[in-house]
Amino acid sequence: RHLDRKGFIEHFPNIYNKCMSLGIDPFMRMIPVVPAMHYLCGGIIVDENGKSTIDHLYAVGECACTGLHGANRLASNSLLEACVFAHSAAEHSSQLMKEISFKENIPNWNAEGTEQAEEMILITQSQKEVQQIMSNYVGIVRSDLRLKRAFDRLEILYKENEALYDKTIITPKLCELRNIICVGYLIIKHAMQRKESVGLHYMQHYKKSEVIK
Repeated sequence: RHLDRKGFIEHFPNIYNKCMSLGIDPFMRMIPVVPAMHYLCGGIIVDENGKSTIDHLYAVGECACTGLHGANRLASNSLLEACVFAHSAAEHSSQLMKEISFKENIPNWNAEGTEQAEEMILITQSQKEVQQIMSNYVGIVRSDLRLKRAFDRLEILYKENEALYDKTIITPKLCELRNIICVGYLIIKHAMQRKESVGLHYMQHYKKSEVIK
């Protein structure tokens, strides 16, 4: 290959070792690549201090919508969003902490009528399904048909998870799945409503900024 073997291994040891562990020698074969989501844009709308419209709720990082990225992600802005906004939110919220009273003797969660979740495979499998749905149908290239199919599939998972949530003892994994389904629903719902291609929201059958009213 055209790259210096020694230099490549020194600069990208993790990539090289991972490829070799999979039986792929990057100097003999092309490295297979696929697009994947690695950063979340949008979320809870906040001001310059990371403060949301809900009292005492601050959000920083990928869960926050700061407006720094615009319609697409700008690489260096993720550092600004994670560090500068976090510092600003910490300073601003620390002043309010002095004025907030905390309730004591909060009762334990009432798990009466529920049972221990023995079928953990139901939770792990549902989480994998959500990941596949979002990756395959709500990825880089979107369409009305893909979004509709994703919405229908997610609705089934939502009903199954709610039934499980109502009858089993609450666990972090179960709550995490519930939150993932909720976030996926919101992403799909808003993507279906936006009939245009803008920024990182690319709709297959709509031209750039072609809004259908």
